[in-house]
Amino acid sequence: MKKRMIYAALTLVAALFVGCGSVKDTGKEIKSIDDLEGAKIGVQLGTIGDIYASDYEGDDAGTTIERYNKLTDAVQALRQGKIDCVIVDEQPAIATTTGEANLEILEEPFALEDYAICIAKDNDELLEKVNGALAEVIEEGTLDQIIKNYIGDDTKGTCPYVTPAGTTYDNGKLVVVTNVAFPPYEYYENGEAVGIDMELIKAIGDKLGMEIEIEDIEFDSIINAVSSHKADLGIAGMTMTEERLKSINFSESYVQSKQVMIVNNGAAAGSSMSLVDNLKRNFVDDSRWTYLTKGLVNTLIIALCAVLCGMLIGFLVAIIRVTYDKTGGWAIANAICKLYITIIRGTPMMIQLLIIYYVVFKSVNVPKILVAIIAFAINSGAYVAEIMRGGIMAVDNGQMEAGRSLGLNYKDTMISIILPQAIKTVLPALGNEFISLIKETSICGYIGLMDLTRGGDIIRSITYEAFLPLIAVAIIYLVIVQVLNLGVGRLEKNLRKSER
Repeated sequence: MKKRMIYAALTLVAALFVGCGSVKDTGKEIKSIDDLEGAKIGVQLGTIGDIYASDYEGDDAGTTIERYNKLTDAVQALRQGKIDCVIVDEQPAIATTTGEANLEILEEPFALEDYAICIAKDNDELLEKVNGALAEVIEEGTLDQIIKNYIGDDTKGTCPYVTPAGTTYDNGKLVVVTNVAFPPYEYYENGEAVGIDMELIKAIGDKLGMEIEIEDIEFDSIINAVSSHKADLGIAGMTMTEERLKSINFSESYVQSKQVMIVNNGAAAGSSMSLVDNLKRNFVDDSRWTYLTKGLVNTLIIALCAVLCGMLIGFLVAIIRVTYDKTGGWAIANAICKLYITIIRGTPMMIQLLIIYYVVFKSVNVPKILVAIIAFAINSGAYVAEIMRGGIMAVDNGQMEAGRSLGLNYKDTMISIILPQAIKTVLPALGNEFISLIKETSICGYIGLMDLTRGGDIIRSITYEAFLPLIAVAIIYLVIVQVLNLGVGRLEKNLRKSER
């Protein structure tokens, strides 16, 4: 029986691996814009490609738009035949398809566009300064030099921007948000954000005498971050549109680009890389494993602090609610607690995190890791409160009566008799809540905070390899959860011993 189970497990794993590598075929061949009707079009959420492609959505031909948070994910879907094409900016398309025999960029452009820097609508002073500095950078030929350093077979890597000697940063700091997954405009190299946009904003900062601080967030969060003054500028190959102008201002254009279509031409993917080389490329080259370690540290800090604060919140809320249920006291506090639990349990965690970051702390500069701890603690507190309340209510009423008959007041009876029994009952549920909290921290990337999942995403955006980074992240989460399960199991065992 045991051998059969092992064989079945191995078969399942083998089937999973084969399934991961299998390529579907949608049957739709894209050779020009005219073929887009009825196709499955992949875009990065919030980009110009998304805006323009949306015109096709819902037409009679049945065109569908698949929106991905990252270009890497869209290209991976195209490789696997899940979509018919990807619409994206030209230079990122070139960077993505280089060395990929089965991916091809169609010659016909989908649309033309001008890149600009976004600035908050009520910050005309900064807009004027940036436009002035940008004009100088263009006039002096610095922008051309930066572009040549990243684009062009003969000039690539030969003329990086260097801060002029004697430059000082006496005028403060510029916080710049971007999405570092858009080569050659912004991407990671040796752990640092580099690219055309990164050097351009550095040159503008030097002109203004302001130090540049880069924050990597999701592309569709950039405008919200700037308009809410969480950042001063946004630069990520952004195009000015009428819809975006309602929320944000744009500088003068600094480069013209075009939207192109990437298709899968059906050719073989090329020489396959060995597992060892693939592991080296994903984790060893440029010390990319450090993205996972940095993310892991933040994940553990957030989860540990949030669960401690959440237990404190949950404990207080549970006591208030139980007191009302048993004695009828604290009616107003009980109503507030019920409203808090209803709101937290009725809304997604990601929405709560975004509201706390962009709305509650709109005008306050709070470290992102602290924002995450507060958000997850508030969320966890609601669930812990109901777990604790269930545990307390499960203790037989006779225990309370016995305590009171011994001369203990309500408070002492709760502390000395009821709560110790309730905690033993709810311990497995609290352990599950901690495990869920650790996995929920994977949404921290929406506010630009590096967590374990985002570390894997960064590796994927560099190597365009989905399998190994995702498997690595999944294994790390699995190990953490198993360690927690082991700890909770031992604690339960010790508590059972104390009952004997």
